Amino acid sequence: MSETEEALALGTGPLPAGPYYRDDYFALECEAIFKRTWLNIGHVCELPEPGSFIVRQFDFANASILITRDNDGNLGAFHNVCTHRGTQLTQEACGKRTSFTCPYHGWTFNSNGDLRGAPDLERFYVEKKELGLNRVSVAVCAGLIFVNLDPSPHQSLREYLGVLGEQLETQPVASATTYSEYVYEIDGNWKITYDNFQENYHLRFIHARSGGGGAVGPENQFGYPEKYGFHGEHRTQKIWTNPAPQLSATQKLAFGKLVPALMQRGMMNAAHARDYYALFPNFFLIGTPTQHFTHYVMPVSARKSRGVIRIYWVGDDMNASERFGREFSMAMARDVHAEDRAVIEAGQRGLNSGALKHIHLQSQEVLLRHLMHHVDAKVKAYQAELAAGGAQQ
Repeated sequence: MSETEEALALGTGPLPAGPYYRDDYFALECEAIFKRTWLNIGHVCELPEPGSFIVRQFDFANASILITRDNDGNLGAFHNVCTHRGTQLTQEACGKRTSFTCPYHGWTFNSNGDLRGAPDLERFYVEKKELGLNRVSVAVCAGLIFVNLDPSPHQSLREYLGVLGEQLETQPVASATTYSEYVYEIDGNWKITYDNFQENYHLRFIHARSGGGGAVGPENQFGYPEKYGFHGEHRTQKIWTNPAPQLSATQKLAFGKLVPALMQRGMMNAAHARDYYALFPNFFLIGTPTQHFTHYVMPVSARKSRGVIRIYWVGDDMNASERFGREFSMAMARDVHAEDRAVIEAGQRGLNSGALKHIHLQSQEVLLRHLMHHVDAKVKAYQAELAAGGAQQ
């Protein structure tokens, strides 16, 4: 099936507006999708040596997840919950330690999740080996860490990613050693927030000041992609690049300092350098010719989400010029997002009113339609699963 045929197979009619603000639909999404799907939460460069750990909060599941590198160098992921009476083990976002001790009764766990010891353990009516931390599935592709709250997912991460996993391994992100980061909370449903980064229809209107000059041009006034690709639940697009971008003096200065450093590191024009990867449900990576940009949007409630934008780098700054280029790249990403934020939140407020029963998409917003198609399919499958379970009782 061609790209056009696949896009048309998704339909051309309006989409229901309710899934973008309704609490009941959001609750179904959390159960059907986010609690049983591979989710990116970081990169292996955050866990450089045995004892390193990070913690991630999943509001949609009321969960705190502890990701560790144990003494053998293996990654593990666990609920940040003592198996005695449920106290969270650590309130730190990251750090280094070989064990975790519960602040309530002193139970201590190794970095591989096993219970090391507990005071007066012989008085309990359970074997020590059964008291390890509750595990979460964890796997790595291209240096990117993914977790799945389902401890026995029906697909491995590689199976889930398919051919895109191999392509991601060719990206510089696979060898990243550090990153710049911008974390934000926004009054917007996760899909509305994420969809903003799946279409270029808005670029010339919203980003004329910050970045529109490089993303649109006389021959492509909206900066539409060169092509789209559909890979099961995932999506790709080939980014169009303006051959004669209208850059500001500061942009020219920053990129002029950054590009030589990237060339020296062998990071310019990597394979798939202009590809955009949208991994279901909430992650995307843009492989630009000069840097590797990722973004994931975590649901918080039906009308609120939290995003993490990162630019990954290889090696520390070699000089002040490279530092300036890196800092400017992140500042520009924050600038662009600040422009998006106002319209995303305005869109959410409008939908919250219930005035619209449907939303309408044009052909170049097909990635939005593709996402909603697979979200709704997951929700309907979960509803059928619940109905079948109820019928058997």
